[in-house]
Amino acid sequence: MAKPLALRIDRVHELLDEGLHNHGFRVEVDLYSTAFELGIRYPETRCLIVRSRIPVDAMLMQSMPQLECIVRVGSGTEGIDLEAARQNGIAVYNTPEGNRNAVGEHALGLLLNLMRKVCTANNQIRQGVWNRHENTGVELEGKTVGIIGYGNTGRSFARKLAGFDVEVLAYDIVPGVGDKYARQVEMDEIFQKADVVSLHVPLTPLTRGLVNAGWINRFGKAFWLINTSRGEVVNTAHLLKALEQGRLRGAALDVVEYEQKAFGNETSLNRWPEVFHRLAARPDVIITPHIAGLTRESYRKLARTALEKILFYFNKSKS
Repeated sequence: MAKPLALRIDRVHELLDEGLHNHGFRVEVDLYSTAFELGIRYPETRCLIVRSRIPVDAMLMQSMPQLECIVRVGSGTEGIDLEAARQNGIAVYNTPEGNRNAVGEHALGLLLNLMRKVCTANNQIRQGVWNRHENTGVELEGKTVGIIGYGNTGRSFARKLAGFDVEVLAYDIVPGVGDKYARQVEMDEIFQKADVVSLHVPLTPLTRGLVNAGWINRFGKAFWLINTSRGEVVNTAHLLKALEQGRLRGAALDVVEYEQKAFGNETSLNRWPEVFHRLAARPDVIITPHIAGLTRESYRKLARTALEKILFYFNKSKS
């Protein structure tokens, strides 16, 4: 019996390929072919392993008639046509378990840096300026933190907050996800009470442009905003205006509206609109280049999680 073909089209830690080989798969790696070329070269693919290099649309799926499952090594699935997968009976998995700790740590780091003005003070020191008064920070203790999206990364962030003596509120469209680290509430309570809001949602029609002027204006007080989810969840122009008007106390973004769909392949930001550069120039804003989930440890964890899910699917399909 022929070994099932697992086709990997993005860079993933080598332990994934090793694990698949050890469990009887034939593994092909193609990091450069287009979607059209992939369909021609690997029509017998049964498992497609992706990150963000190319969209996985209906045409690509149909060019691989034996395709049974798609595994995204990462948290989001917006690059995969989920409806086309459903119609073709193709299982889709992602691996948010693999980088949830990394994202939770990064979100906490962004928050502390923002509230204590660490980046601003460091930049001033590098320019020969010693200014203690201007860089007086605010303590996290006693604040209310609202987490929007209480899945893998939202819960990881909440666990990191456990030692800071804060009230943690969580909003999620899925009921019953609250736990000892966060009390699940309706958005109205977060609008009323939150000093900090951290976004941990997937990019969907419901969340695209979620953070806009109307949403920000519903808050009862100015707050700090953290986004480690997807850039298009936040309307950049509205975010900038809210900062200028004092509706926000600061913003820390690991993702931005204008980044490439393939993530992390930017070499110059000159093509980005003026509104981004105005935002980036503000001392109350921190921006990192989509690195929240990117650590040496998460690189291995993501591969291990992907392997587990592939083996789970194929073992289940045999039973």
